[in-house]
Amino acid sequence: MRAERNTKKKRKWLRITGTIFLILFIALGAYVFSLYNSLSDAVETMHQPIDREGRKIAFNNKEPFTVLMLGVDERAGDKGRSDTVIALTINPEKKSVKMLSIPRDTRTEIVGRGTQDKINHAYAFGGVEMSMDTVEKFLDIPIDYYVKMNMEGFQDIVDAVGGVTVNNTREFTEGKFHFAQGQIDLNGQEALAYVRMRKSDPEGDFGRQNRQRQIIQGIVNKGASVGTLTKFDNIFEALGKNVSTNITFDEMKSIQSHYKSAAGNIEQMKIEGSGTKINGIYYWVISPQSHENIKTELKNHLNL
Repeated sequence: MRAERNTKKKRKWLRITGTIFLILFIALGAYVFSLYNSLSDAVETMHQPIDREGRKIAFNNKEPFTVLMLGVDERAGDKGRSDTVIALTINPEKKSVKMLSIPRDTRTEIVGRGTQDKINHAYAFGGVEMSMDTVEKFLDIPIDYYVKMNMEGFQDIVDAVGGVTVNNTREFTEGKFHFAQGQIDLNGQEALAYVRMRKSDPEGDFGRQNRQRQIIQGIVNKGASVGTLTKFDNIFEALGKNVSTNITFDEMKSIQSHYKSAAGNIEQMKIEGSGTKINGIYYWVISPQSHENIKTELKNHLNL
């Protein structure tokens, strides 16, 4: 996706949506009404509540909250796994967002099964709910909301905005596409191949996560340009088809209204650990000290 939609992935997207609305009010006047309806319809399609107890966040009081972002490869006859797992904590008083990308091979307890496994298997076993429960226990913080994107949606959303530009730090070939080092322009198919490459990257999942963030940022940058104004129907349609969340449209508006100060300061966090094989299966094992540091930092950011 939109990736990348991000913040996109939802968080960034909410901020950019507010900017786009401002541009539209100034430049297009009455066109805003139809755009607003298109966005409302898209969010209505994306909204998928889940059967899970959680906190009730008072957005009007600017309470810190969390979002779990899942990038899922869903194919016919296969529920898929969450190949992208990102935890976001948002604190408007501290005017910041902390963004933690969790390697998909991270070994942890899968809540609801009582087994140690790769964290991305939680989605295959129990969908969004089990993923939220598992990440919640892994980080020892409440997970309030989710945003799930079909990874095939990268292609639809990139094409909807007319392609993206990224700065590629490593020349490589993935499938039928070759990616030169430096600034390159990507269409939807190319962007999907760009974010999927992992095996040829010495940084593994961390390198792929960086490319995913690049695509999401590229979508955000394109979405903010006046040249995309006539493409909003296509953009919202692509989001509606490829993104699901338990955040309502009214909640999105409240977030946009009360949390704008946090959106401009996104801090990337990184898990320290090492790859190892257990019973012949590869896992990423987080170091105990890094694990404790991350949990403490996130709790402090949430005022817990």
